[in-house]
Formats: sequence, C-alpha cells, structure tokens
Amino acid sequence: MEDLRAQQIEALEVLEDYNKRLMKSMQNIVPELEGDRKEDTDKFLDEIIKGINWEIGILNGTMTLLNEKKERIRKEDMNSSILKLSKALEGKKDSEIAASLKETLPVFEEFGKAAREVLEEVK
Repeated sequence: MEDLRAQQIEALEVLEDYNKRLMKSMQNIVPELEGDRKEDTDKFLDEIIKGINWEIGILNGTMTLLNEKKERIRKEDMNSSILKLSKALEGKKDSEIAASLKETLPVFEEFGKAAREVLEEVK
C-alpha cells in the first residue's frame, strides 16, 4: 500500500510541471482553431491530445490519493468534459474543438491545483 502511495506521489510530482505546460498549449491552440490556423496546427493538436490522455491516465491512477481527505476532483465532471472533447474531435470542426477545449481547460486546471494541494500536504 505504501508503495502504491509513493508511486502516486511521484506521478503527481511529474504531473505538476507537465500540467502547466499542457494548459499553456491548450490556451495557445484555441485561437488557431478559431481561425488563425498555422501550418502545424494539426500536429500541435495531436500532441495536446496525447498530453490530455497522459494526464487522464495519471488522474485514474491517483484519484484515491487526490480525494483521500476531501473531494478535489469529481470524476463525473472530468468524464463529461472529455466526452464532449472527444465528440468535437470526431466531428473535426475546428470551432467545436476550440469551444470544447475552452470548456475542458478549467477541469485540467483544477486537476493541477488538486495535485499541488496534495503534494503540499504529503511533504
């Protein structure tokens, strides 16, 4: 059990820095998807989606630690947000993807904040 907890803490430490970069990338791509497309927008979006998927994996593996003392992350909110983003990506309409990313951004910001809170508590 302690080994799992140590792994969860380590995962949150890695996530802490990565989450900040992912948030910045998500914010940067929205204007591109709203009409200021660049040559590499599709590649940039693919990398962001990989990052989102990686963070979801970390979330799934650390949910018990994140919500150990109080509910910091509501899995339903995260799932709803990701489902909307997934549908927007399937539709391949830039404007819908941009709107969905804007909606998803606060959920991932909350995840980063929750990770920082937990790391402060365990140190």
